[in-house]
Amino acid sequence: MATFHLHTIFSSLQGEGRNVGRPATFVRFSGCNLACKWCDTHKDERMSCTAEQILEKVREHTNKSVIITGGEPTIQRDLGELVSTLKDAGYWVALETNGVRAPSCAELFDYIAVSPKPDYFSRYMDNLMIREANEVRIVATSDEIVGFCRSMRARIKATDYYISPLETEGRMHYRRALNLLMKLKKGMPDAMPPWSLSIQMHKVIGIR
Repeated sequence: MATFHLHTIFSSLQGEGRNVGRPATFVRFSGCNLACKWCDTHKDERMSCTAEQILEKVREHTNKSVIITGGEPTIQRDLGELVSTLKDAGYWVALETNGVRAPSCAELFDYIAVSPKPDYFSRYMDNLMIREANEVRIVATSDEIVGFCRSMRARIKATDYYISPLETEGRMHYRRALNLLMKLKKGMPDAMPPWSLSIQMHKVIGIR
């Protein structure tokens, strides 16, 4: 029986992308295969649980949706066992991943959101990366990462593509995100689906 390494399990609203506002229980894994200098996500290990133990904790909340996030979930062994356990219990299950490696159990998820990281451009140039998702969200670490955004759009097939603002020391850099968005639209005015802005609603209204 697999043991999974977690930071926390909590209830909140999805704050980004197409499912913004959706009530969900977040299963946040510990650890990551990247080390983004601007990352503000707590991902130290605070608990180890089996799939059944995670299900018990998820059932403590009333949400019918579960979002598997991190850290980076795809570095966990036997992730498919957990997803199958949650699906068998009747939950809608989504994955949030940096996309460096495609999950072996991708077909089990109801929804996949991938957030490629510009600082690790070279890590996305091989066949291990994820190539298909429901949405792509790229943080505007700079308004000069137009090439990276276009490359990820070409390499990852998705229904929606979003630019998200970077947060540093409590400040949300919305103007930078908007500048990047406008540069992308100027270069690809008729691209469908169009690039959109994801404002990270959970940070705006001050929820977890």
